[in-house]
Amino acid sequence: MVNPMRNVAATISLASLAAATAAGAQRPAALDTTRADSASALSQVRVTVTRAGMTVQRAPWAVAVQNRGDLSRGQATIGIDEALNNVPGVMVANRYNWSVDQRLSIRGAGSRANFGIRGVKVLMDGVPQSLPDGQNQLTNIDLADVARVEVLRGSASSLYGNGSGGVIAFESDRAAPDPLGLSARYSGGSFGMSKGQVRLSGRLKRATGTLSVSRTKVPGFRLFDSAEVRQVMSTADYAIGAGSTLELRASYADMPTSLNPGALTVAEYAKNRDSASATNLARYANKVLAQSQFSARLAHDGERFRMSAVAYVQRRFVDNPLATAPPGTTGAAIGTLSTLNRWVTGARVDLSLERRDAPRLPRVNVGIDVQRSLDIRRNWRVTAGKRKSATDSIFLDQGESVISVGPFGSFLWSPVEPLTLSMGVRSDKLTFDVADRFLKDGVNNSATRDMNATTAHIGASWVFSPMLTAYANTGGAFETPTTTELSARPGGLGGFNPDLGPQHIATVEAGMRGEFSRFSYTATAFQSSYRDAIVQYLESNGRAYFRNAGKTRNQGVEIGLTTAVTSWLDANVAWTESYYRFSKYLAPRTATITDTLDGKRVAGVPDRFVRLGARTRWRSATLDIDHTWSGTMFGDDRNTVKVADWGKGALNARVGWTGEFGGTRVSPFVAVNNAFNVDYVGSVNVNGAAGRVLEPAPLRNFYVGVETGWRVVR
Repeated sequence: MVNPMRNVAATISLASLAAATAAGAQRPAALDTTRADSASALSQVRVTVTRAGMTVQRAPWAVAVQNRGDLSRGQATIGIDEALNNVPGVMVANRYNWSVDQRLSIRGAGSRANFGIRGVKVLMDGVPQSLPDGQNQLTNIDLADVARVEVLRGSASSLYGNGSGGVIAFESDRAAPDPLGLSARYSGGSFGMSKGQVRLSGRLKRATGTLSVSRTKVPGFRLFDSAEVRQVMSTADYAIGAGSTLELRASYADMPTSLNPGALTVAEYAKNRDSASATNLARYANKVLAQSQFSARLAHDGERFRMSAVAYVQRRFVDNPLATAPPGTTGAAIGTLSTLNRWVTGARVDLSLERRDAPRLPRVNVGIDVQRSLDIRRNWRVTAGKRKSATDSIFLDQGESVISVGPFGSFLWSPVEPLTLSMGVRSDKLTFDVADRFLKDGVNNSATRDMNATTAHIGASWVFSPMLTAYANTGGAFETPTTTELSARPGGLGGFNPDLGPQHIATVEAGMRGEFSRFSYTATAFQSSYRDAIVQYLESNGRAYFRNAGKTRNQGVEIGLTTAVTSWLDANVAWTESYYRFSKYLAPRTATITDTLDGKRVAGVPDRFVRLGARTRWRSATLDIDHTWSGTMFGDDRNTVKVADWGKGALNARVGWTGEFGGTRVSPFVAVNNAFNVDYVGSVNVNGAAGRVLEPAPLRNFYVGVETGWRVVR
């Protein structure tokens, strides 16, 4: 069999050679655009996602930056796919189902997640939105109040610990240029979608602060698919003294309803793609949650050292009627109500020792992450999502605690001016504890499990010229099962699955980046090898079960191109070629039959994912066009459910205008999504029961909006 990656690699080599040849004939100039991987001048854009401040140009990792214009200019700001799909190697599959969130995959990491985000580390202003067991959520992130996103692709557990197959770092919009500023934003469109946001900012001597309040309502394009989300985000920064700041953050979000229509079978999709699972309807699958988060960060940036210390606390309540059948099911409407009461506390400390007056001397970075989560989980037998009948009773009651401690150290050195060397190591210890409080079944399933890992990385970059920087790195990552995955045991048993352990990943990558004239580029080739890969091997009665499947190999090539064609037109390309295969996988079909799936494609990720973009400006008007295309993928590990590519692709276009009237800034915009009206599957429910795999995307839809701003100046 011909490996398609060889052809892709050859194509990239030729393209890179041509680019380098063209670069040699042109005089370098600063870019006048800010796009992914090559935002403005690479030597000027700094990233902190590497936990050692450096420029994009010198980073020995595949890093990318998305700025406020990418996140909010004419966007609906209701899904991370709006901007992060601009980054090669990143795929955000939009389920259009708020109950289970979008599915984020970086080089295949996170592709198995059928709810929430797995396999990557998510940060907001340096505060983890990830739990110690590796689960992530975006509840306290409002894209309308985010100013910047940094992305690191590849194994990064030596920096961030559990689940770091990649890192997404969001930064709040802290802009407060005036003593008082007020802005309002509203958008509304097809299927009854609406979002309103009000933002207040202010400045007083050494202090600045912002407050954002928003409400999103999405009735949904499918049956049984409505959701409402209310979010509050606030920041307060105070300059204590020279180089020292205190940063306070507080956020709150609640989702009073988020109906879950479920995935469809191939037959259901063909008959009515806007329908919902009959089981989800009968059992009233839904999610109601409320979450708050508070953090305090002290930072110092001095001549000899940099220091950052942050402490945070998170509170989360969830009522989640599921389509999962409880033990002893006797009716179509009999389901499970899962309730969660969660506390998360944690702290992060980073210390960087360096000499500003001698930049070639080694820089040493040390730190530690400490985090604890405590969940009280209860599962009830319910009728149509509520406890109605006398027989509706509790069948699981347990406390789940996860404690993680991860000290780390890294070393950054430029022995000669063009060269940057990076090395690091981290030791993580995680303790999982479950206390069984439901003893009526006569079995105490209380248990404690330790999952430890030591990971390291080594990387280097060499700046040949502004037109060419070459870099390479190798590193490791590990990913433990989440408490939800550990708690999923056939028969509804409590406790943790004793046979499910962590998976381990080793990654090697090499790439190049550069800029010349009005053009910038990045190209990366990588290979990630998974050992003891965690897969969802079975779904029964709406409940998923997990096991360590053996080995997978993820190979790919990522290309990012940005060019300022003229003073009024920018264009960009994010292209990802994937070749993800199980190299060793024995999957049980029944108690006596096991399938050998060696060589099968990893489910949930396409073989090719492309986004093309164009940004135009004419006086006060703008036009933004994004065209996204996904190749084929499979919805199950056995590769029996093949999901077609996106045909003509999803074309989104946004037109905006900005003007001022008496000191009031007004920016109306109008947009169309899926302009070609393509019938495509937005995401898949991997290994869904009875073939329930397909999660449809909406056909052509529209929205309009306006953003206004007022300012008070002295």
